[in-house]
Amino acid sequence: MTAAKKLGESIGNQKEACDALCVPRASFYRFFADNEPKKERPRPPLALSREEEQQILDALHSKRFQDKAPPEVYATLLDDGHYLCSIRTMYRILERHQELKERRRQVSRSHHVKPELLATKPNEVWSWDITKLKGPAKWTYFYLYVILDIFSRYVVGWMVAERESAALAKRLISETCYKQNIVKDQLTIHADRGSSMRSKPVAFLLSDLGVTKTHSRPYTSNDNPYSEGQFKTVKHCPDFPARFGSIQDSRIFCQTFFPWYNNEHKHSGLKLLTPANVHYGQSEHIIAYRTEVLEQAFMKYPNRFKYQMPQHPRLDQKVWINKPSSENEC
Repeated sequence: MTAAKKLGESIGNQKEACDALCVPRASFYRFFADNEPKKERPRPPLALSREEEQQILDALHSKRFQDKAPPEVYATLLDDGHYLCSIRTMYRILERHQELKERRRQVSRSHHVKPELLATKPNEVWSWDITKLKGPAKWTYFYLYVILDIFSRYVVGWMVAERESAALAKRLISETCYKQNIVKDQLTIHADRGSSMRSKPVAFLLSDLGVTKTHSRPYTSNDNPYSEGQFKTVKHCPDFPARFGSIQDSRIFCQTFFPWYNNEHKHSGLKLLTPANVHYGQSEHIIAYRTEVLEQAFMKYPNRFKYQMPQHPRLDQKVWINKPSSENEC
């Protein structure tokens, strides 16, 4: 840039000098403009004095206006017969003093930690929830309670009731823990933040049983994915009616559906094993048998497999609710 300047002075034409040295003229002018000493901007004749600016700042800091936005302060002062400055000037003064932020008091929300739950075997983490079943008339519902083991996807307990009740939830959880032989400090039960889930009777019961309870974050259905997915399977069943004629009808449906789901449904999340296969430790034997069948098929028709031995997928040994990012990297 200095060479271009000297050459331009010698030939009297900066454009020709920049072209000769292949230097863009914009870069040339910008270079010398950036290196010139900055001129102090003259104070505008209509600018507020420091005393006037401090008076405005004191007004904005006052108890009357400390929680109000500048437009509201401006309008209130006008109603009182006072004019200090424009709304934009108030914003400029606040920005100059690094106070341009939300001035009103904000509601304090409690921070809910994202639940991170790991199951490596059955009866280690359960998920439970309640869904509505449409009754015979509009605005009538029955309530389906379901407790699901997230490792095996096995429905360990269910109930249909006419209302959502903490007492009913307590009874279902107690009976299910008894049937599954749950011992103290063995189990974690996860649920959303419904009234029954957070009720004191359920909390006291789980404490007495030595069961750890966790809850989803508010308005975060992904924190309880297994129960949500299981309800989708229920309601997309071909035999699921648009409405149930009575609570007895809904119970009859569930008495057929859940045995099918546990013992016959080939679950895609379980490598096409049934929940009962995984829950009761039959998965290794079944996968070994399926592998033998595949090997026999390969020996008979290797070209159909492109001469590569087919492998049955292995069952996941870790099942997460909200898998941590460190685990994803591993």
